[in-house]
Amino acid sequence: MAIELPSLPFSRDSLAPHISKQTLDYHYGKHHQGYVNNLNKLIAGRSEDHATLEEIIKEAAGDPDKAGIFNNAAQIWNHTFYWRSMTPSGGGAPAGDVEKAIDASFGGVEGFKEAFAKVARTQFGSGWAWLVAKDGKLDVQSTSNAETPLTEPGVAPLLVMDVWEHAYYLDYQNDRPGYIDVFIDKLINWAFVNENLHHA
Repeated sequence: MAIELPSLPFSRDSLAPHISKQTLDYHYGKHHQGYVNNLNKLIAGRSEDHATLEEIIKEAAGDPDKAGIFNNAAQIWNHTFYWRSMTPSGGGAPAGDVEKAIDASFGGVEGFKEAFAKVARTQFGSGWAWLVAKDGKLDVQSTSNAETPLTEPGVAPLLVMDVWEHAYYLDYQNDRPGYIDVFIDKLINWAFVNENLHHA
């Protein structure tokens, strides 16, 4: 049962001018597809060949003999979650239950934005910035490389921003803070965040 590249939830040119079609052609069409291709080669003929992506990630996590499997599988999952975390004409203020949870956990939307931007800016090297639900509250955290909160008991990912350079370098060069601000203000898919909160 080969792992397949999930479809994007938007067209490759619909996030422009914030994220260009060229970036998506490389990031989705080359990087994301590359992780899928690599994982399928690694699991061919193994027990993982019949497992779901989530099962593969959780089974391989922390096993140095399965680092390649984990890294490629987690990168597939993280990227799929990232695409769904964005939407054309996104950003703005959250509504509904997630707005109440953000108010309770961060003292308001501006508090969330500051905390989320800080973990994204200060993630050294490649990685991810997450909004998660944990112990009845929301929190922000970063993970390095392919690490994902999916492997943390009691933690539910709600939103993610990719801060690997390939996510923004064609459009923003080395201006990671500029990319972060645009993601927060123009791209966040709050409906997706609400959906994840309801299943947390």
